[in-house]
Amino acid sequence: MNAPPLLVLPSPFDGHPGMLYLHEPPGTPAGQLRARLLDESYARPFVLDDGECRYLYFSVRLMQSAMRRKAPDALELRYTQAMMACLLFKPKPRRLLLIGLGGGSLVKFCHRRLPGTHVLAVELDPDVVAFRDLFQVPADDERLAVVVGDGGAVLAAADKGIDLILVDAFDREGYAPALASHEFFETAFVKLSGSGVLVVNLAGDPASYAGLVGRVMEAFDDRAIVVPVPEDGNHVLYAFRDPAFDPRWRLLAGRARELRARFGLDFPRFVELLERASKQGVARRLLCGDYL
Repeated sequence: MNAPPLLVLPSPFDGHPGMLYLHEPPGTPAGQLRARLLDESYARPFVLDDGECRYLYFSVRLMQSAMRRKAPDALELRYTQAMMACLLFKPKPRRLLLIGLGGGSLVKFCHRRLPGTHVLAVELDPDVVAFRDLFQVPADDERLAVVVGDGGAVLAAADKGIDLILVDAFDREGYAPALASHEFFETAFVKLSGSGVLVVNLAGDPASYAGLVGRVMEAFDDRAIVVPVPEDGNHVLYAFRDPAFDPRWRLLAGRARELRARFGLDFPRFVELLERASKQGVARRLLCGDYL
C-alpha cells in the first residue's frame, strides 16, 4: 500500500533552512502547523530537507536520522557506524533483527551490503514507516521485511537463532522504556544464536541509562562493552551471548582491515575503541556514575 501524500512547507526554524515534509492532509492551515512546530507541541515526526541532507525529527531538538541525498545508502551518523562494528564479532550474520527504523540508515546498509542476511525491521510508529520512500528504504523482498509493531513482542515471538539484534528505539521522550527492562534483555539473550550479539544505541543523559546498562550486564553475565561516541553524544552497547566470549584483539584488528576494505567503514578505529572501552571498564563506570 502506498503511503499517503505528504504536506510540504518551508522550514520555520531559524538556523535550519529547507523544506519540511509532514503527515498532514492537504489544506491544513500552515500557520497553525508552524506555531505547533516552533513551540514543540507538534506530536508527529517530520522530515527536514535542506537540499543536501534529509533529517528525521521528533522535535527540532531531537534529530533521529540523517541521509545525504547524493549518498543515500551511506551511514551518515557516527553512532550508526559504531553499531555496525558488531560485524567484527559476527561478520556473516544469517538473521538480523532491528528494533527502531528511524530514517532507515541501518536497514539500507544491512540489506544492500549483507546479501546473505535476512533483515527484519520493527518500528512502533506507523508515521515513521510511512517516510520510508522519502529515505529510499527498499521495498520488502525475500531478504527484508519492515513491519509496524512492538519490538519487544516481535522479539518474544521470534524463533531462536538470531545472529544480531540491533536496538535503536527512540521517541520524542527518549529511549523506549519498554525495551529497557530486565525481561527484554533476558529474552534477547535467549533468542540470540550461540555467538550472537546484542547492540543498543544509548543517547541523552548517561545517568538516564545507567540502569539499562546494569540490566544488560546482569542478563549477559557481564559480557558487555560500552563505547562512547562523542561525535553524536551517544554510547553504543554491545552484549555477547557466547559464555566463552573473550575477544582476541589482535585477530580482530586483522579482521577489521578486511571489513574496512569491504564496507568502507573505519573498523580498525572501532577495534581500538572497543579494546580501550573493554580494558577501562566503561560499562561498569557508567553504573558507578562515572560518565566521562
